[in-house]
Parts: sequence; structure tokens; C-alpha cells
Amino acid sequence: MTHTSFTELKNSVDRVIHALEGRLTQGISPASLTLAYLDWLIHLAHSPGKMSELAENMLRKHQAYQVWSARAAVDPQTAPLIEPRAQDRRFNDPAWAKFPFNAIAQGFLLHEQWWHYATTGIPGVSKHHENVVHFAARQWLDMLSPTNFMSTNPKVINRALETGGNSLYQGMQNLLEDLQAYTLGAPPDCSEYCVGRNLAATEGQVVYKNNLIELIQYSPKTQDVYADPILIVPAWIMKYYILDLSEHNSMVRYLVEQGHTVFMISWHNPDAEDRDLAIKDYINRGVRDALKAITAIVPNRKVHAAGYCLGGTLLATTAAAMARDEDDRLGSMSLFTAQTDFTEAGELMLFIDESQLSYMEDMMWDRGYLDTSQMAGAFTLLRSYDLLWSRIVSEYLLGECPAMSDLMAWNSDSTRMPYKMHTQYLRKMFLNNDLASGRFIVDDRPISLRDIRVPIFCVATETDHVAPWRSVYKLHSLVLTDLTFVLTSGGHNAGIVSEPGHPRRSYRMALNRAEDKYIAPDEWLNRFNKQDGSWWEPWSNWLSERSGPRVEPPAMGNPEAGYAPICPAPGQYVFEK
Repeated sequence: MTHTSFTELKNSVDRVIHALEGRLTQGISPASLTLAYLDWLIHLAHSPGKMSELAENMLRKHQAYQVWSARAAVDPQTAPLIEPRAQDRRFNDPAWAKFPFNAIAQGFLLHEQWWHYATTGIPGVSKHHENVVHFAARQWLDMLSPTNFMSTNPKVINRALETGGNSLYQGMQNLLEDLQAYTLGAPPDCSEYCVGRNLAATEGQVVYKNNLIELIQYSPKTQDVYADPILIVPAWIMKYYILDLSEHNSMVRYLVEQGHTVFMISWHNPDAEDRDLAIKDYINRGVRDALKAITAIVPNRKVHAAGYCLGGTLLATTAAAMARDEDDRLGSMSLFTAQTDFTEAGELMLFIDESQLSYMEDMMWDRGYLDTSQMAGAFTLLRSYDLLWSRIVSEYLLGECPAMSDLMAWNSDSTRMPYKMHTQYLRKMFLNNDLASGRFIVDDRPISLRDIRVPIFCVATETDHVAPWRSVYKLHSLVLTDLTFVLTSGGHNAGIVSEPGHPRRSYRMALNRAEDKYIAPDEWLNRFNKQDGSWWEPWSNWLSERSGPRVEPPAMGNPEAGYAPICPAPGQYVFEK
């Protein structure tokens, strides 16, 4: 055996071990967590001043808590000692205001505050490790919250008394059904929602197909249409039809009804054979091939491209390469919750460092792709209260049966990401920030977002955990063109699926011209007021102003140019499991 082959064998052994570990840890690197913990612990041990402050803080808070508890036991009107954070909904129920449950809640909030102080502000600890330790402490506290236990949650106790224990019985039934489904590997029951029937049901035709995409052209719903077509580039991390959900909240249907000709990319769900698909393939066989088909079907017109999440990042990358090469087929670019600068990419950065990426690469090497189940651990931890603990309380302790929705059905329709592409994306985009820094290579040459000259419509959402709005806002510093920025209510998905008529929706919107001075994000937030309603309406108007005159709808496909209709929408790739 040669030295090279022996080295490859040893590397393969390491990768297999890491891949097996990753299945147990949900893709989280034990080494990364250990390094963060040791960094915090060693610097804390060498900070006697900080430790004395922590001891004094604990003593003072406990003394105040004991006095408050004694007063609260005899006076129900006693004001809380500690107010929960604005986004903390765990103790909103009025039952938590009564003794002894108010004392239980206040005691927990006291310890939560103390641990925040203990895990932050330690001199010498790297910011990344501090964030990891603080995040890990928060996960333990979320798990130990009194809301999660029957004996300390007054809402659970009251419900059990009101139902004669039936809520607990129903909760046990829910738990057993979930355990059975998990053991058998059964997907959630989404029979109420069916792709092609009441999901992804907007009429259209697949007019182009390769080994990575199907391109859907949607049928017109108006007698005349705007001359310029729209191309939507969705993220490949999930199925495209989040933008074509039910009839009432389908973005595609809304645009078609406004008179736009809409094309949509539907991505192939990669498997082990696609392990070597790279970002360049998603650019060339994805966006570029789609643009080539559209310009053959609707010739001599500009294309207004819109990208969602990873699809937006890919679109911005492609648009920069097109601008560099003086390719002027784009008329505008719209980006939805899409990051282009990853220096402040939110809590996802907790899982992005050299140790974590090496670990994840070994997990993907094992199968040739990253499965959604391997990403589930990180995303669940980011929103542990919403995605885990609140569900445990409502379904297993309160006995509530969750109602399925179209968005939940879509969310359970998982996809995979190929080894090479995802490795490049995490290293070049997230870890090295090559796109924002002008180092990202397309066709053997670097690209710069500053070359983009088409107008941009950029949407961010207020409570986004995946693409925080201040991170999305950084696009202002990267481009030299007119940029309309919208900040809408909601999160990463629900904020985008925000159809007109949706209750309690609002947004802020402002235009920053190429010659205008930069406005910091917090100043922008204070300067522009909220408007009630859906951002879809101003976006549709923005597109209409740039989409040319109304003309007869184009034919479905162009057989003479090699783009004959292949099959009805939603195509075949959307059904791949």
C-alpha cells in the first residue's frame, strides 16, 4: 500500500467516525462545543473580579427574591420583581400571576438573568465562543423552565382539573402516536394537503428540464399581460411551492392575476449520485439555463428575477457575474430574506466555525448529501421554545391536537443538499464571506456586487432567525444602484407568505438611490413608519412600473426553439423524496 493510499484510508476512518457521531449529535460538533466551553471556563477562572461580582449578584438577587416572595404570598397585587423579555411568552397566562406560581416563575427568571450575566462579558473569551456558551446555557434553561413540567405549570394543572384528567390522557395518546411514527419513520399526516391538488396547484407547464431544474411557465389569467416576464429562483433547501401554497396565499397566483408572466424554477432533489454538484452548476444549469429558456419564449424583453433565501444569494451571485460580463438580460432583481454579507448572519453562525464545518463535511461525505434531518437539530435549537418546548407542553401536557396547515405541510416536505455545493456555500459564503468581499469566483474570475446596476427590491422580515434583517440590510453597503428596502412583520417563511388580506400584517419601505448617503439600520428603523397591509402589493406595483406595456400573453413554451411544453405544472421534481 502506497503512502498516499494509506493516508486516504486513515482519513476515511476519521470521516466514518465523525459521520456516525453526527447522526447522534444532530450534526453538532462536540469539539466545537468543548472548545467554546473551555475558553469560557479558563477565562472565568482567571477573572476573580468577575467571579466575585457573580457571587455578589446572586446573593443580592436572592435576598430581594426572598423579600418579594414573602410579600407576594399575602398580597396578590405585588408587582413582579423581574419582567420577562418582550418576546418571552411562556408566562403570559394569567394563572402565572397567582401564588405560588408567580414565585416559581420569578425564581426561574432570576436564575435566567444570572446565567446571562455569567456567560457574557468575560474578559478574553472570543466573541464566537461567548455566543456558543451563552446559547448552550439558554438551551438548558429552556429545558428546565417550569412551564415544561406538569407540577409547576398552572395552566396544565387547571386544564387537567377542568377535563377530569382527560387532557393528560389525550396528551399520552399524542405522545404514543408520535413515538410510533418516529419509530416507523412515518412522515407527518399531510393528507389534507396534496401537491398538485391544493398545494402547488397554479396552472402551468414545464417548458424546460435538465438534471437540476424544471422550469415552470404559468398560464395567464388576464386577457393581456405585462411585456416583461418574471423568473422566481427559490431556495433548494426546501421545495419551491412555499411560493405557490394554497390558492389564497400563492404568490405565483397573485402575480399572474395581476397580469405578470411568471416562470418558476423547481429544483431536483439531489441524492448520492449528485454529490459533486457545485455552486457553478446551480448558476449554469439553474439560473442561466432558465434565463436562456425565458428569453427564447419571451424574446427581446428584460427578465425581472426574484430570489428567495438561498435562491436570492444565488441570484445575486449570478447577477453580479452577468453585470461583469455585460449581460443585460435582467431588468430588475428582487431578493427575499437573502443574505449577501454573512458577517452578522445571526444565530446560525453559532454552528459555523472550522471545527463545525469539518465535522459537517464528514457527515455529508458519508452519504454524498446533507439531509434535512441532519440540519433539524440546529434549526430546532435556534427556536427551541417555538419548535420544541411549546409543542411538548401543548400536545403532551395540555392534550391539544395540532392542526395541520399548508405551511406545515410544505415544511415537512424535505429536500437534500449535495456535498460539494453545500461545502462551498458554507465555506466561501458563510465562513470566508467571499461574496461580499469581492473574492467569489464565477467562471474563473472574481465577481463584485458593486457591478450590479439594475434596480433592486429587497425584503427582510422582523423576526427572522435564519437571515436576520440587519444582515440582509447590509446589501445597502454592497451595491451602487437604486435599492428599495422593505422590512415586513413575521419570520423567515410566514413574513414572505404574506398575501393581501392577511390579518396583522405590516411593513416599512423606503427607497435608497445610488447617490444617496448610507443610513444605519437602527436609524432606518426609526425614520420610516409602519404601514398596514401586505408588501406584495407595493412589490407588484414596483414590478408593473418596470415591466413594459400590456401585450397579448406569450405562447406556452417555444417548440421551434426547443422549449416545447413537457408536462403540466407542478412537474416531476417536486414529487421527489
